[in-house]
Amino acid sequence: METKNSFLDLKSPLSGITLPIEEVPDQVFAGKMVGDGIGIDPVENLLTSPCKGKVVQLHSAHHAITIQSENGNQILLHIGLDTVNLKGKGFRPLVKVGDYVQEGQELIEFDPDLIASSGMSLVSVMVLINDPKVTKFEYRFNHGSKVTRGRSSLATLNFNQKGEMARSVSKQNFNDVVFESVPFQVRLPAGMHARPAARLAELSKNFRCDIDLVKGNQSAPLSSIVSVLSLAIGKDDEIIVVAVGPDAPQAVKAVLAALVEIEEKELETFHKENVLQSNTAQPLIQSNEKTFIGVSASDGIVMGNMAHIKQEKFNYSEKSSDAKNELKRLETALQQAIFELKHLEEEMQGNPANTNKAAIFSAHRTMLEDPELLDEVVSLINRGYSGAYAWDHTIQSKRQRLLGLKNELIAGRANDLRDIGNRVLRILLGVKQKSLAPMENVILVAEDLTPSDTAQFDKNKILGFATTTGGATSHVAILARSMGIPAIAGIEKRALEIPEGKLVVLDADNGALFLDPNDELQKEVKRKQLMREQKRLEALRDSAMLASTLDGHRIEVVANISGLSDAKNAIEVGAEGVGLLRTEFLFLDREHAPSEEEQVEIYQSIADAMKDRPLIIRTMDVGGDKALAYLPMPHEENPFLGVRGIRLSLKKSALFRQQLRAILKVKGHSDIHVMLPMIGQLEELIEAKGILEEERQKLNAPRIKVGIMIEVPSAAVMASQFALHVDFFSIGTNDLTQYTLAMDRGHNELAQQVDGLHPAVLHLIEMAIKGAHQHGKWVGICGGTASELKAVPILLGLGVNELSLSVPNIPLIKALIRKLDRRQCEKVALDALKLTNGKEVRELVNRHWPDLLS
Repeated sequence: METKNSFLDLKSPLSGITLPIEEVPDQVFAGKMVGDGIGIDPVENLLTSPCKGKVVQLHSAHHAITIQSENGNQILLHIGLDTVNLKGKGFRPLVKVGDYVQEGQELIEFDPDLIASSGMSLVSVMVLINDPKVTKFEYRFNHGSKVTRGRSSLATLNFNQKGEMARSVSKQNFNDVVFESVPFQVRLPAGMHARPAARLAELSKNFRCDIDLVKGNQSAPLSSIVSVLSLAIGKDDEIIVVAVGPDAPQAVKAVLAALVEIEEKELETFHKENVLQSNTAQPLIQSNEKTFIGVSASDGIVMGNMAHIKQEKFNYSEKSSDAKNELKRLETALQQAIFELKHLEEEMQGNPANTNKAAIFSAHRTMLEDPELLDEVVSLINRGYSGAYAWDHTIQSKRQRLLGLKNELIAGRANDLRDIGNRVLRILLGVKQKSLAPMENVILVAEDLTPSDTAQFDKNKILGFATTTGGATSHVAILARSMGIPAIAGIEKRALEIPEGKLVVLDADNGALFLDPNDELQKEVKRKQLMREQKRLEALRDSAMLASTLDGHRIEVVANISGLSDAKNAIEVGAEGVGLLRTEFLFLDREHAPSEEEQVEIYQSIADAMKDRPLIIRTMDVGGDKALAYLPMPHEENPFLGVRGIRLSLKKSALFRQQLRAILKVKGHSDIHVMLPMIGQLEELIEAKGILEEERQKLNAPRIKVGIMIEVPSAAVMASQFALHVDFFSIGTNDLTQYTLAMDRGHNELAQQVDGLHPAVLHLIEMAIKGAHQHGKWVGICGGTASELKAVPILLGLGVNELSLSVPNIPLIKALIRKLDRRQCEKVALDALKLTNGKEVRELVNRHWPDLLS
């Protein structure tokens, strides 16, 4: 190709402030995988063409467009980062593919406020897609300069006249080897966009063969990012990888492996359920012929007869010649399944204790209405498969992908897919669900249980259960806890071989199941059950009483909640206020961030329910183990040590300001506090308080008290300095423990060692309390340790002023406090600080209060 000019001047496509491409907060653009370019932080809402040329690509989400200049160069213009997830919302293209445009011509109008409020970066890029003709990409400005769209010159491209010929012969003289992959179903949540396309293009450079992606009757060379994007490959689209050249087989395998890896990383940024983890270290019980070990999913100890639930198996024809009839039958089955789930959800909503269960079946209804799932099923039916096969095949395919992920929380959702899959299959095939009604006085053991199985449980008949799969984060475990049914997850598979009818003891406190218990163990189980029931009834009877120690020291007992129903339940069992409102429930399980109005409505309803009781609202604590689908972040090797909590709020300040405004707008409640999560540095606190004060002044709202979570060791060590800037501390023992011990509390092998009563953690708690009290500030505990009976005397002895608990534990903890002498607690706590591990601390507590804690 003969170039028309020896250079090309590129004008700024946006008005704003420039920054080096290396500083763009996206590793694909910053690493120049797409090509060299420039970042721009825009101050207007119009994107214009940097040169005269032709529109050769416009992404279906309208956030990215590619202009091919008269010289043949391709310039990618990308508005914001991760804005592909908005799926076109907030973008209005003013041109279409094939249009010829002039320099400075308007291309796309966009809504910067929507992008910012959705938690995405507005930083945009202009990138010259890697081109061998260009010998030099010369910047025409100083970074940090203010530029004007259509007027400011950003860069000059200098051309190599022989570049095109060199490129045209670069892959000649290959042996004619052709290799084609099997069809690959794309699972990228947002389809093929710039980042995965750039990664694949980079990969193609490692091979001597030509590699193409094929979608339907269209194809594109993998080395061309624009061509790949032009295929508009969406989630669940089917593609084929074709390579021609001497190393074609290796190339195809490498591309498929890279696609799987890219998909897994993107899926791992999806919603992760926030489940309170138990910090109780379990005694070491050895596995033997009659002892089966698992992990506690729901506390309690029960004795009953063994029963098994086996996984359902369905028989159906694979093919069908009547697609129209199969589609009609599937539609009827789906409508029936949705009706059943809605009925289950309404039944659960009738009982405040079943709120969690109702939410799970609501989520199941949403899954059944997923258009992408249904499109895949319909596609298979139209290709000659039966409705049952198409449905089952699609569900199993999605399940296997989730099960293969390294993230336990996401993999745990595979069980929900199996549940909705079986429900629809039963209706399609006319198979009745196995009833659990005839079972009495039994302990179930199964490979797995679905939420639908557990919803049938009558806890007067089914005393407990154990599964060989799952964990404490599964929906089944949540259901078990909400129903008060003892449960063990991950039990040894040989437990499935125990004959039905055998007498067993399920000790969920310690994650163990005992076969053929002797008389002594049977008596011990009955004694513990009787004592627990008596304590529960007494505590519930006196739950409205205040919690003061025997020597008159007052401890405030409040609730950890995640919504209005939790608030109402907390008041009923004696909560004196809310010590932690986890606002994440508003931000999870949705495609876009909640509006300011929606947040105000929720916060106001909770404040109204609490009346004059204190209400502490924690700002969104996401990142790490809690990711938002609409707030994608760059991949982090260790997200728990990355951008999470207050770091994320300060980075996404528009979203943070919106939440603060919503809190400040709550009316008629004089005792609202705001609490900032994951504060580790004083600068973070000062910046966050500054933003809060700016928003308060704009609203002319009254001042509210500000506190911080102490969950990072640096905050505990510097507690005295932090206390000068806040009204209170609340210690989050879950994260403080894992950061102190350098152990992930979700790790399969290490979770049992993540112990909030480890003396190292207790020393940090003591430091935080002393630092706060030195300046007259109060300290609460809102982590899982506050709910543990054996931890309470130690926490009181260290000087805490408040305990914030999960709602069901409030009556028992209040009752325990009323039986303790604070002076004795102080002496025991000093001794505990001298010990070496959490087990020794618990033994110390047991020696001093054997009757209270048994």
